[in-house]
Amino acid sequence: MTHSAPAGVSLKVLTVNVHKGFTSFNRRFMLHDLREAVRSVGADLVFLQEVLGTHQRHMARVENFPQEPHYEFLADTLWSQYAYGRNAVYDHGHHGNALLSKFPIVKAENHDISISGPERRGMLHCIVQPPGEHPPIHAICVHLGLRESHRQRQLHKVAALVRTFPAHEPVVLAGDFNDWRGHAHGILHREAGLHEIFLQAGGRAIRTFPAALPMLALDRIYVRNTRTHVPLPLPRHPWHKLSDHAPLAAEIAL
Repeated sequence: MTHSAPAGVSLKVLTVNVHKGFTSFNRRFMLHDLREAVRSVGADLVFLQEVLGTHQRHMARVENFPQEPHYEFLADTLWSQYAYGRNAVYDHGHHGNALLSKFPIVKAENHDISISGPERRGMLHCIVQPPGEHPPIHAICVHLGLRESHRQRQLHKVAALVRTFPAHEPVVLAGDFNDWRGHAHGILHREAGLHEIFLQAGGRAIRTFPAALPMLALDRIYVRNTRTHVPLPLPRHPWHKLSDHAPLAAEIAL
């Protein structure tokens, strides 16, 4: 008896640094508008950076500040599965990376990739099971450091993690790389076989920071073991006023 290969699965991914729910320079709290914008994309996987777990001071002072963790507020009723990796902890709260998923998250592990000093950085690794008999997806949400020397070491840690995955299983790595010099592409390709979607499609990474007038390509979506991957354009409005980073989205076929 012969067995046919499972039908292909297409998924939409979105990544955005939500800046703790505030606009640039913390002028306005925009999490409610941000939730509507995230919902409008219809992504199956949403990679979030700088998302609040809790913040007691803001909860007491900011109007309409959610009582639940912000990743739960953003997940709402569309993403039944979510995982959170706490990176920075302070007296009044904490923030980190999160993944929202329409598919089951069968395992989640947060890796502390901080190097030294007060800057706390993390790598949230989730194993997500798509429908049918497809192999699981390794979804990794990262937020790398501001210093070049820190980023170099963190990129090697990311690549080392990816090398531990079974060779045939798909990988989606997304987040805020703070890599304005473009060094991440070579390291991740050489050491882990990852390709950046926008770089492959258009020859360069997309500028995402600052959102109002993007000049630096800080945010990325890398993949491995996918059949096809296509960048999805997002409108400037309303994203340019929701955070200090513009989002990225892509359609990926497994």
